[in-house]
Amino acid sequence: MRKVTTRPPSFPEAAPNTLFSPEQKAQWQVICGDRDHWRVGLYMPKEASRADVHELERHDCPELFLLLSGALTLVVSEHGAMRELPLEIGRPTLITAPHSGYCPGGPHTGVALVVERDSFDTEYRDVADWA
Repeated sequence: MRKVTTRPPSFPEAAPNTLFSPEQKAQWQVICGDRDHWRVGLYMPKEASRADVHELERHDCPELFLLLSGALTLVVSEHGAMRELPLEIGRPTLITAPHSGYCPGGPHTGVALVVERDSFDTEYRDVADWA
């Protein structure tokens, strides 16, 4: 198990009223935020199947996921059981459980917008530890 603390400012400076140029094929990329409130990023897992997911994370606050393109499935641990949650374009989900994700179409082929707080703690554990 490892723990990571995220505190403001936890996002890069972003010029307002301009288009962003996010990195291609970055697993997780924070793109902007509002200090002491929220930050938003793009999640594009390199994992291509559930078997590739070896670690889950849990924040001490909820995260909103919204699939923008491709296919992306979240692996979620609830009440000691693992389940898969395939995201659907245009249908957001609020995640509070330990989770990770994969792109069934291949590494980095699904892109989700993620909104989370600007200040939080995250716990990472092996998948077996959450079951």
